[in-house]
Amino acid sequence: MSNTRPARDRILDAYEELLINEGPRGATLDAVVARAEVSKGGLLYHFKNKEAMAAALIARLEELAAADLVRMRADPEGPSRYLVRESVYVGSALDRALIGVVRLAQASDPDASAVLERIHRSWMDLVLEEVGHPAIARAIVLLGDGLYYNEGLPGGWPRDQDSSAAQSVADLLEVVDVLKAHAASVPQNR
Repeated sequence: MSNTRPARDRILDAYEELLINEGPRGATLDAVVARAEVSKGGLLYHFKNKEAMAAALIARLEELAAADLVRMRADPEGPSRYLVRESVYVGSALDRALIGVVRLAQASDPDASAVLERIHRSWMDLVLEEVGHPAIARAIVLLGDGLYYNEGLPGGWPRDQDSSAAQSVADLLEVVDVLKAHAASVPQNR
């Protein structure tokens, strides 16, 4: 880890990395200190405990997700295509914060669970606003969810050896277009 970044950022990055790779049990204060290359006093200066680091990571995710939602709303292809197109894990700051907070939620952190629910709801609301049909909006969000989580799982979904994630996304974008066209032809039943 580079010592050129401010200590607080290095600490939070180290905590996030440990959550992703080791889970909440592995993200001990001592492990964070070692990974961030700071003293225990330096860590405690910025974060009084693990709960404070978790709160900071959750806040980081909220900030990154809010910026992503702005991009999603403004995308010229529309929120549905944006959501599916961007639902491939690439190791971005948003990806990393999201996975770190998911790991906290898996360990029963209620704040982590609440922020994940709010983020997911904001995606759903934006897609629903675009397509106007709840079941179709849900199907589109599930396409994005499935693509994201499947890309992160060992083995992924069955695909041909010459098939790429980009081709899979392109194929799913065609499905999004079909769903959006269908939504435009069915009555809204909210």
